[in-house]
Amino acid sequence: MDSSMFSRRDQILIALTVLAAAAAGVMHYHPVGDLVDFIVAGLALALLAMLVGRSVEGLGDRLGPGATGVVQSALGNLPELFVVLFALNAGLVGVVQATIVGSILANVLLVLGLAFIAGGVKHGPQRFDSQAGRNLGILLLLAVLVLSVPGLTAALHTPAADHERELSLIVAFVLLAVFALSIPAALRRSTPHPAEGPADPRATDPSPKVHVEWPLWLALGMLAVTGVGAAFVSDWFVAALEPAISQLGISQTFAGLVIVAIAGNAVENVVGVQLAARNQADYALSVILQSPLQVSMIVAPAVLLLAPLVGAAGFTLVLPPVLIAVLIMSALVAVFVVFDGESTWLEGAVLVGLYVSVAAAFWWG
Repeated sequence: MDSSMFSRRDQILIALTVLAAAAAGVMHYHPVGDLVDFIVAGLALALLAMLVGRSVEGLGDRLGPGATGVVQSALGNLPELFVVLFALNAGLVGVVQATIVGSILANVLLVLGLAFIAGGVKHGPQRFDSQAGRNLGILLLLAVLVLSVPGLTAALHTPAADHERELSLIVAFVLLAVFALSIPAALRRSTPHPAEGPADPRATDPSPKVHVEWPLWLALGMLAVTGVGAAFVSDWFVAALEPAISQLGISQTFAGLVIVAIAGNAVENVVGVQLAARNQADYALSVILQSPLQVSMIVAPAVLLLAPLVGAAGFTLVLPPVLIAVLIMSALVAVFVVFDGESTWLEGAVLVGLYVSVAAAFWWG
């Protein structure tokens, strides 16, 4: 491979990522200390996320915002799927439920909020394709409502409550089918609506490029490699998580809702904020909202279908009422904040504040 395709910054990032991932692997098999192992695995995940962000730059101009978000989120959610399957295999059903909800919550409130802050402070109010934003937001809301059906029937003690597994399977197949139907629209390049007027002149970042442009094959290859690497590192992260929980004295629900969810979505956490800071609001919104959409429509159904293979045949999509409440609340907030096609740093601050408040409510379990 021609080294001229990599800038010095690329080379440093790749080297640090390889070293951190290797260190996390060594500590997994030869533990050093509960918190040390946990921190090193988390650092490796963050560096992998930065490398994915670099790869997404090579895709943006070629695929458009929608396709970039779909591809990046699909690879970025691989760690999420592995994390919850490993947790299911260990019998941590509560952690799995909290992680699924926490992944949606973190992207819709925390990451979107940080992206609005990063873009708003640096560039002022940012505009994005309002139609694409509304489509993503409404689809996410509908997916969350469908995902909540098994839990609501159980909480309300309807006749369907006696058929949790069967109802969960129906919901899973509905979510997968709807996601498949949504792919063509997501892959289509978006065009500004005439009513929105000319493109915002600030949409082009005047700062000089600090990276060498990667060919498409290299960007896709790097995305695939980093996605698989993040899956392995996520496994090591989860292995170090339980000892760290005991040492830190936090609840398993909080760990799943916040720590595991953020770590499993480290790719989107970093990439979405980076794109917003570079004034690429359309790409940032697509990457950030595609992730919770795929968690609700792919990851949750996939976990249900794969559960028997990891010894959890009784697993269902019945979520506790409090998790359903925060799930629906986060989806509603997503629809409201993207509806006008414009974001500000103040909106971002409110989103982050809401996330902190919800997370704090689960600190004690």
